[in-house]
Amino acid sequence: QVQLVESGGGSVQAGGSLRLSCAASGRTFSSYNMGWFRQAPGKEREFVAAIHWSGGITYYSDSLKGRFTISRDNAKNTVYLQMNSLKLEDTAVYYCAAVRDTYGLSRSSAQYDYWGQGTQVTVSS
Repeated sequence: QVQLVESGGGSVQAGGSLRLSCAASGRTFSSYNMGWFRQAPGKEREFVAAIHWSGGITYYSDSLKGRFTISRDNAKNTVYLQMNSLKLEDTAVYYCAAVRDTYGLSRSSAQYDYWGQGTQVTVSS
């Protein structure tokens, strides 16, 4: 069982930056692949980024690559999402998710077993 708690969301002007954190409970965090997803009002949840338990493999949404960076610190049981050059369309609730590394790193929300409660990111002009 893994419990995830996101933090770091808030309001920011377009062009600004935010860093989201996701703290995980449990002593086996280092065996979980982690993902970030987001959901804007009226839209489906979409993949943002994912990172292998080793930290050595990362996936990004093609539309976000270059602005967002996912990283993890297994010693701190935490995964991060650094978001730069934020745009109005980045406004959404951001969720972190975890899954044991059984089938490899995934971009699909259906593959993830554990989810945080989400943190709101609002980008304004």
